[in-house]
Amino acid sequence: MTIQQLLKTAPVTTLLLASFIGLFVMQLVTGVDANNPSTEALVKWGANALPLTMMDDPWRLASSAFLHIGLMHLLFNGFAMYFFGQIAEPMFGSAKFLALFLLAAIGGNLLNNYVTWQSILDGTGQPGLSAGASGGIMGIGAALLIAALFKISVNGMVLNLKSLIFIMGINLVYGFAVPGIDNAGHIGGAITGLVIALAFAIGYRQCLAVAIQNAAIQQQRTFNSYQTNYSYSTHDNPPYDSQYNDQYDNQSPYDATSIDQSPHIDANSTEQDTVVTNNETNASDINANNSAESITTINSSLDNSAAHDSGIEPEALKKPSIIWQLLPWLAMLLISIGFVWWWQDIHQQLLQVLKAIE
Repeated sequence: MTIQQLLKTAPVTTLLLASFIGLFVMQLVTGVDANNPSTEALVKWGANALPLTMMDDPWRLASSAFLHIGLMHLLFNGFAMYFFGQIAEPMFGSAKFLALFLLAAIGGNLLNNYVTWQSILDGTGQPGLSAGASGGIMGIGAALLIAALFKISVNGMVLNLKSLIFIMGINLVYGFAVPGIDNAGHIGGAITGLVIALAFAIGYRQCLAVAIQNAAIQQQRTFNSYQTNYSYSTHDNPPYDSQYNDQYDNQSPYDATSIDQSPHIDANSTEQDTVVTNNETNASDINANNSAESITTINSSLDNSAAHDSGIEPEALKKPSIIWQLLPWLAMLLISIGFVWWWQDIHQQLLQVLKAIE
């Protein structure tokens, strides 16, 4: 996929990749080592450092997601973001995708700080720092796993569950095998992504069910409209009997000209008049009977059509409940409130320890 295609399909993913690369280039311009940046440089550029992040610099929970420790770290996370982003962003939407990445990154950093703080209290650890988009990327990967389980499609294509599990497994195994990798950040980001994706999947299923019902209603409406038009089309042309009778009526039962031109009236003329009168009476009876039958047929058809229309009333189109559409945002709002409370809790513990030391 070219840069132009990526920008059109996944603009937020493109901007995130550009920000990763741009920030790394700015570090190089200011003299930061490309492969082994110093602790001071990382702290200066926004890394997640426990004493600072949980005291006066909570913004580091988000800024550290754009900072990478060395070129290989940047390449690895950049490839994962490119692979996941071009699928996840069209699926969740650009706004939800960006919120998912940021919340997963913050959740990963908070869990890392909590684990580090607990190890310090236990006397088994010491303050440290972390950086990288791994937490946010793991959150996106976990969200894609949920999407694959719920069979959420992107442009008619369903995600390959085995491939996603394989990639996620590589990240976790690599983190536990190589020292210095922020495993807590990976796990925290993945858990955050799972929770957000579950809310999205539930809302998606509910909206999909309503869409299927509306499609069935539309199909029934089309079917009813076709049947109604077919019933009325049989009355557009008069019946054969009616046409025949009209033609019969237009023809005189006797030749008026020959009678007028006869010089005298005889018995045959009287008999002919009698026959003519009988023929007219019979023709009138036939026309009356045929007309009555035609009217009865039309009325019967109209009554049947009316009964058909009144018997099957198509349902009104349904709208998905607003709660299902807002469910992902509500989940992210609750997660954000939980993160604020979590930060406050660790912050208060740090203040108490510092007061105790003083």
